[in-house]
Amino acid sequence: MMRLFDSRPVYTALLWLLLPYAFFHLWWRSRRQPEYLDHIGERFGRYSCTCDKPVIWLHTVSVGETRAALTLVRGLRERYPDHQILLTHTTPTGREASEQLYGDDVVRVYLPYDYPFAIRRFLRHFQPRVGVLLETEIWFNLVHACHARSLPLLLLNARLSERSARRYARFPRLARASLHSLHLIAAQTEDDAMRFAALGNHATPVMGNLKFDIAPPPPMLELGKRLREQFGATRPVFLAASTREGEEALLLDALQYMEIENLLVVMVPRHPQRFDEVAALIESRGLHMQRRSANEPVSPHTRVVLGDSMGEMFAYYAACDVAFIGGSLLPFGGQNLIEACAVGKPVLIGPHTYNFSQATELAVACGAAMQISHADDLVHQLNILMHDGTALARMGKAGLQFVSDNRGATEHALTLIGLALSHSLYNEIVSGQVKSAP
Repeated sequence: MMRLFDSRPVYTALLWLLLPYAFFHLWWRSRRQPEYLDHIGERFGRYSCTCDKPVIWLHTVSVGETRAALTLVRGLRERYPDHQILLTHTTPTGREASEQLYGDDVVRVYLPYDYPFAIRRFLRHFQPRVGVLLETEIWFNLVHACHARSLPLLLLNARLSERSARRYARFPRLARASLHSLHLIAAQTEDDAMRFAALGNHATPVMGNLKFDIAPPPPMLELGKRLREQFGATRPVFLAASTREGEEALLLDALQYMEIENLLVVMVPRHPQRFDEVAALIESRGLHMQRRSANEPVSPHTRVVLGDSMGEMFAYYAACDVAFIGGSLLPFGGQNLIEACAVGKPVLIGPHTYNFSQATELAVACGAAMQISHADDLVHQLNILMHDGTALARMGKAGLQFVSDNRGATEHALTLIGLALSHSLYNEIVSGQVKSAP
């Protein structure tokens, strides 16, 4: 029975059956984030913008991948000034992050849904010379279409959790065919490479993690200093970063038992559409709250600052004493702890870190991070740390060293993309599309 459904035509047929749901999904998400109703035509391969230069295409799904691509985009613009960088996204927050980070230096659109007609339109319209998927995005019809056009499609900074590997393993022939149709896969870690190999991709080099190469932008560090002045220069500050549904309530309830005088909690939900929801949650507990968006000095009576802003995470890290990385207290798989370490801040992280398992293990092993098992354990460890300046300084220094020791993925990625571009140009010369190399 499994083999009967393990084919791309059946996968495509199932997509067609789900087409009404695609429209429902956009409408449903738009109730909390109206931007989901913008650019709907792009979801089906219809674009108004054009590129007048050869295109290097990077797919960065949402905020995390878009931020991770920062050093790669800069490197590509420096090495290929005669090319246009095209970023595709899946979420409005990813698109907004792209606007904040790159402005007019790139063209940005939504990647179409994985319908063959939409993929063909996308590839015909932009005619990229090379495509790069970042981290975990493998769309079967997209991979097939690029392979059919001899378009080099790379999966870089690739990670594959055990959970995702089990999902792909349910469709072994389809997964294996798609992996072999990719031009190259370069994994973040040895564990990721082994999981790709188990699915049938036997040659999977390890390139490291692009997130280690991102240096804290000086303007964000300066903003962090100003935020700290607003918070209170001598006031202890605990940052709950990138929190997810259900975690805020656990943290707020546990933090009532803190033994740290005048502690200020800065809470930054992962998704902006939840800002108002989290504000109501804080107020329901009778806690005096201020919003970051008000941009006002924080009153000594304020217990919680709601970080209701986008693109300022480095500043939040710079302004705190200890950072908890959300998405890890409940089983969401965790978020990126590297940015906090890059600013030299001690990190607490929960038990659920399968999306960043190796980075978490390395950070804990070198003393840059401490893994807690539940909210009460977090409060216990925070009580200890906030009263031990030596331990805080030691963890912060270990974080800086941890990031420094793991840099270099960007250079690997640029080399691989350069080889793919050469391969693409060679194919065009052989096929007669161009007469000679520029």
